[in-house]
Amino acid sequence: MAGRGRADKRVEPTFEGGRGDDDFRLSAGDRITRGSSAGKGGSKPRSRKPTRSRPKRQREGGLSGLLRRIVYWSVVLGLWGGIVLAGIVAYYGARMPSASTWSIPERPPNIKIVSVEGEVIANRGMTGGEALALEDMSPYIPQAVIAIEDRRFYSHFGVDPFGLVRAIINNALPGRGTQGGSTLTQQLAKNLFLSPERTIERKVQEVLLAFWLEHTYTKDQILAMYLNRVYFGSNAYGVEAASRRYFNKSAREVNLGEAALLAGLLKAPSRLSPARDPEAAEARAQVVLGAMREAGFITDDEIKTAMSQPPTRAKRYWSGAGQYVADMVMDDVRTLVGAVEDDLVVETTIDMSLEKKAEAALLDTLARDGEKSKASQAALVSIDGTGAIRALVGGRDYAESQFNRAVKAKRQPGSAFKPFVYVSALEIGLRPESVRNDAPIRIGKWTPENYDQKYRGPVTLTSALANSLNTIAAELVMEVGPEHVVKVAHRLGIESELQANASIALGTSEVSLLELTSAYAPFMNGGYKATPHVVRRITTPDGKILYENDYANPPQVLSEQIVAAMNMMLTHVIEDGTGKNARLKGWPAAGKTGTTQSFRDALFVGYTGNLTTGVWFGNDDGTSMKKVTGGGLPAKAWHEFMTDAHSGLTPMPLGGAPYEPQDMQQQPEPLSIGSIISEVFSPAEERYPAVPAAPVSPAAAEGNAPGMRQAPIPPGEVGRGDATPPQAARRTTLLDIIMGQ
Repeated sequence: MAGRGRADKRVEPTFEGGRGDDDFRLSAGDRITRGSSAGKGGSKPRSRKPTRSRPKRQREGGLSGLLRRIVYWSVVLGLWGGIVLAGIVAYYGARMPSASTWSIPERPPNIKIVSVEGEVIANRGMTGGEALALEDMSPYIPQAVIAIEDRRFYSHFGVDPFGLVRAIINNALPGRGTQGGSTLTQQLAKNLFLSPERTIERKVQEVLLAFWLEHTYTKDQILAMYLNRVYFGSNAYGVEAASRRYFNKSAREVNLGEAALLAGLLKAPSRLSPARDPEAAEARAQVVLGAMREAGFITDDEIKTAMSQPPTRAKRYWSGAGQYVADMVMDDVRTLVGAVEDDLVVETTIDMSLEKKAEAALLDTLARDGEKSKASQAALVSIDGTGAIRALVGGRDYAESQFNRAVKAKRQPGSAFKPFVYVSALEIGLRPESVRNDAPIRIGKWTPENYDQKYRGPVTLTSALANSLNTIAAELVMEVGPEHVVKVAHRLGIESELQANASIALGTSEVSLLELTSAYAPFMNGGYKATPHVVRRITTPDGKILYENDYANPPQVLSEQIVAAMNMMLTHVIEDGTGKNARLKGWPAAGKTGTTQSFRDALFVGYTGNLTTGVWFGNDDGTSMKKVTGGGLPAKAWHEFMTDAHSGLTPMPLGGAPYEPQDMQQQPEPLSIGSIISEVFSPAEERYPAVPAAPVSPAAAEGNAPGMRQAPIPPGEVGRGDATPPQAARRTTLLDIIMGQ
């Protein structure tokens, strides 16, 4: 009883379990004895152990509660985030102009420069290439760009959420490179309208503009605009400019490997440019090929073919001799049509087959003999009888030096100037058969000597010119007067200022190779002025003509008789004179060599009935070559070019009538007192023919004439030993005759 009493006084705690039928409660009056029966039936009462089920029910309740809380707060934060984002978009969107005023900025104008055959020489302008329609590009280009830059381009609405999430995850993982989430549409919007700064405002504006582009234009239009404007490095904007820059071909002709390289440049155009790091560019191209295969654009076999192609080796600058022509054209275009505001097509007079042959001739000669002859540079210009420039090479390598030595460099022509002296002599009545004495001569303090320091005695003018005798040329200048020689040279095409002194006989006044060559053209075309020009026509892309040159009626600057005489004399220079290396098989040709003091410059200017071509060899710094004369490297290069240029053509005679020699047994009588008096008192206009007014090019009027000197070269000394400048020649006077001087 005592034990029961103690038990009756015991108070047990109450436990509450789960829910439903499993709930239970223990009160203070209940008692459960281990191993005893309960109830009348003697059945064993069920024993519940709530302490065993408590942790499980708590865990289930806690996990579900946590999930409920996560979902709840995610929704709350998402709503607030959406509100904040909407506010930011609304704020920055309100700062933008009205969408009704948005428009695509005009693409900077491109100037396409083409040859007479329609072949593209170069594209100039801010972009460096024309815009192409999507269907005109190689199909590999858009495929490569989509595969590596925006694989869901044709399915998203301007912004790619999946791509954005992928970029965020990729950038968050360690060891991964930075990946952008912008679509092609966003990139186009940034390139067209926005600055490159990274701010929230710019990103919001980029998204809004992307939506506008997607709403306004088709996917193909957006892709075409992107490919024609995106930067590919090395100053090339758009696929056409990049293709010509790196592959020297149009984007229409790009193969799979080249397209992959172009697409790979978009990640880092300057760093991955093949002109800067060809290995890095090629490695990136392999990544693009893999992306194209994953996207299903190409097969494994196509990848193997692309990988077997040699890597691209691009020069660090635009290359090819045609680039010198392009520079020259750009100088003329702005003068001819004014400010360039729309795309233009400039049709030139250049024959690209001749242009390539001219470049090859110079490079072959320099590679073969340049180093041992200490000649590092060369230039060539070739024109037809109208003055149209058919080929022009301004230097050894445009990628290394963009200075045009054929147009902008002014140098002494040496004996290549002598034909103008002989024309002057013929115009006062001398003949090729006229005889002069090759002997020591002194003009003031100047004593000109022949190249070989030998004297031949009485020689004809033909022989004197063929052997380039300095003494005879100096005598003729004194006979005709230096002023007359200057007028003849200007009349035939020399535009540079010439010094009217005795040393002009040896070509001491500086001229450009272009003007010297054009001044020889009247010999080959029958006596007509040949104004050098390279622009034939300027049009818009749809064919509207803005400019067209007209050189159909050039002035006559030489008589037919003098043309015939000069052709005969200059032919002897090649046949049995100083220009033997220039002989052409099967073609009548004529020309003249020129070598300046100390072998600083060497020239050969010659012509056939088809072309007049001038060649120069020398060094930019004016240092002497190793005994290189005009009859050496220049004549050899001239021969190589002219042989290739005339291959397959029917030989034609030189311009003008054939020369008819006269009996010169009776030599011209010495000047008499009467003739001297008559000449002294005759008007100057009668003694020296007036120089026909040469048309002044617009470029010259603006100070941008092709002959504009850019790199002055120290003039060579005239004669030997005495460096005193020659005095201006004076004409024989009556007093001289009386005094026997």
